[in-house]
Amino acid sequence: MADVQVTCVTKPDRNSPHEHITHLGGSGWTWSVQEVISSIENGSNTFYTNDGFKRADIKVRTRNGRKFVQTQADGDWTNNLLELNACPISW
Repeated sequence: MADVQVTCVTKPDRNSPHEHITHLGGSGWTWSVQEVISSIENGSNTFYTNDGFKRADIKVRTRNGRKFVQTQADGDWTNNLLELNACPISW
């Protein structure tokens, strides 16, 4: 199992508060949210962000029957994925 740092995200419209994240990425990789969710759920990888001071683990959540990812640090659900830079387009 790898412990993977996420450093960027992709949204259809970066400035829209209503668009959801479609992809997460890091050094040399970009995966769809569904690929990340599957990897977390099957135990093959863990994912996290780090702002230089604090690690936040990425977990799978469900709302209205839809799975999505969100960070959790010290027991608090946070939304710092949206603060990450945009991933370069690579697909």
